[in-house]
Amino acid sequence: MLPVDVADAAREAGSVRKVGERDIGRVAAALARAFYDDPPTAWVVNDDARRERLLERSFRLYLRKLWLGQDECYTTQAIAGAAVWERPGEWKVPVLSQLLLLPSMARIYGRILPRVVRAIAALESNHPSQPHYYLLFLGVEPEWQGRGLGSALMRPILDRCDRERIPAYLEASTPRNRALYERHGFAVTEEFHVGKGSPPVWRMWRDPAG
Repeated sequence: MLPVDVADAAREAGSVRKVGERDIGRVAAALARAFYDDPPTAWVVNDDARRERLLERSFRLYLRKLWLGQDECYTTQAIAGAAVWERPGEWKVPVLSQLLLLPSMARIYGRILPRVVRAIAALESNHPSQPHYYLLFLGVEPEWQGRGLGSALMRPILDRCDRERIPAYLEASTPRNRALYERHGFAVTEEFHVGKGSPPVWRMWRDPAG
């Protein structure tokens, strides 16, 4: 694929819109490619040959069953990436919903399902209780990375946070991503691991600007 030029990147960054039902498949595929080399993700889903397909299937499931209903998922015109947010007070999946998802998760992950479930539990274990917008996933297609799309995809909710005086929260999984979030006002509150021997993850909090 040809490198993305500056003009194309600027146009794409200016085309941020909400994800619709018909976008689910392409958004799931874009997120799967974006997170294929993510260190904690690769540690949890440790089958290199199947990781992208497993991630795509899981993103498709969660978008359809959990995230799209909150209407706070954003992408771009060419679906070069996506930001998945959850609204204040709505990040915790109800127990019944978790149980209903388990059969589908088992079909996707098979023998590594316990590893996935433990990682999710580690992410949730010290989640802040104060109301906030939660950025679950921010991913950009590899060929579009470093072109400002991550910042553009975050902007709608960060601007809302500042207008409505509401904090935001996320977990950063690489030093590069952590630096991006720090440029947008997030600060590290804790370093932790999703399992014994896993790469580090950083909890990050952002108070509204101004």
